[in-house]
Amino acid sequence: MATNQLLSLSEQQMVDCDTKSDGCNGGLQEYGMDYMENNTQETESDYPYTARNGKCQTSAAEGKVLVTQIHNVQEESVDQLKAAIAQGPTSVTIEADKLVFQMYRGGIFDSSKCGTDLDHAVTAVGYGSESGKDFYIIRNSWGASWGESGYIRIAAEAGKGICGIQQVSLYPSTN
Repeated sequence: MATNQLLSLSEQQMVDCDTKSDGCNGGLQEYGMDYMENNTQETESDYPYTARNGKCQTSAAEGKVLVTQIHNVQEESVDQLKAAIAQGPTSVTIEADKLVFQMYRGGIFDSSKCGTDLDHAVTAVGYGSESGKDFYIIRNSWGASWGESGYIRIAAEAGKGICGIQQVSLYPSTN
């Protein structure tokens, strides 16, 4: 279903239905993408987030989006990650276990104290520039009270990137 609209897809469906992962206790973005390649994805409004593990409540006939292919983004490349994001939301992995990241409240985050030991998958939804500093716009799963209403702007810098953002990234193609 190509709509040229950005749909908010159901995180809860992934928590409840992706049996390779461990629900709210975590998983790997590759597992989530595999699930999406084999199962249609519901919208958030049709399958709302409950922030707890539940029983899978969907069937193939109900889904709105089916992933047809998964693309890996070239590592350590600002240009390639931006190109992927230009195609649509892109799954990126970052290090999020450091207090400096967890206490983020706003602005362009560019602290090397974040580290590059990957432990948290998030969604890159855009990029921009402010006062000559390029950044990625990232949607986190920690709710609207964290960061900039649930988002963080992470500086786009060469190499592994801030919080390791340019190490492991995937984006889907849909039908």
